[in-house]
Amino acid sequence: MPCLNFWKISIFSCATNKSRTAVLCVIASIFANFICAAQTVIAEDKILDQYFVHPNLVYANSDDRQLKLDLYLPNHKQSSKLIIWVHGGAWHRGSKAKPPVEALNGEYALASVEYRLSGEATFPAQVHDIKAAIRFLRAHANKYGFRRDRFAIWGASAGGHLASLVGLTNNHAELEGNLGKYSHESSDIALIINCYGPTNFSNILAQSTNHGLSVRAPALALLLGGVLKSKIELANLASPVSHIDKSDPPLLIMHGDQDIQVPINQSHELQGLYKELGLPVEFYVAHGVGHKQEVFKNRPGQRVLMTFLKQYF
Repeated sequence: MPCLNFWKISIFSCATNKSRTAVLCVIASIFANFICAAQTVIAEDKILDQYFVHPNLVYANSDDRQLKLDLYLPNHKQSSKLIIWVHGGAWHRGSKAKPPVEALNGEYALASVEYRLSGEATFPAQVHDIKAAIRFLRAHANKYGFRRDRFAIWGASAGGHLASLVGLTNNHAELEGNLGKYSHESSDIALIINCYGPTNFSNILAQSTNHGLSVRAPALALLLGGVLKSKIELANLASPVSHIDKSDPPLLIMHGDQDIQVPINQSHELQGLYKELGLPVEFYVAHGVGHKQEVFKNRPGQRVLMTFLKQYF
């Protein structure tokens, strides 16, 4: 039973059962809190058993504020390969907290990156931030003990979009930005994992369900600094499908076939363009799954994720 539901049941029982004494109610509440705490500790212990965390490393400064990342290093593996995690949230919410590091089974290091949300800065600020984080990580690879030669990038939803865009635009002058102190370092990416992220802003609204449209249209307007039809050139720059060429890295796409927020056609299009160029791509469809991390957290999805990483990374 989820701890929140357990807590609610205990309080409800105290409030509705007049035959119980106040002492018993207090005991029930304490027990509920103990169960919640125990569940939290178990989840944290599992991660801490696999990873040592360096939280809130400042990778750059922008507009008088610090941009930070959290670095998770495997406890039992030296010189690990590094995966950069990009959180979702329709570009205007979300945080670097609680990345799905447990899906990696302690096999890879992971950096969960904070970036400026669209309410704070419009595109391409988000890409500039992530590329600055990559340059910072490459500059500090020896200090923290992970490999600097090959980085992967992984994201879900809006984070999947940004991960794809960053990975497909190695050495792109307009999207590189100049944040941070490590402009001499490369922001190149060697592998991309896009989990149900948008890929083509020019057609996503036409493909969307009514629910998807109600979410996506205002989110895109906030990201681009205006309604989509008034930002065609910028929308094209922000679309991963606009940047595919023969030099692009291996790509894993994961999408639920019941996703009503990001049309699965967005992933089909990205896969098709990769196939046309003969680039390594795998498309995993999670049947019966919607717009959620279950796509890669369930056993089949996690197996696909780890197999792809071992093959190409």
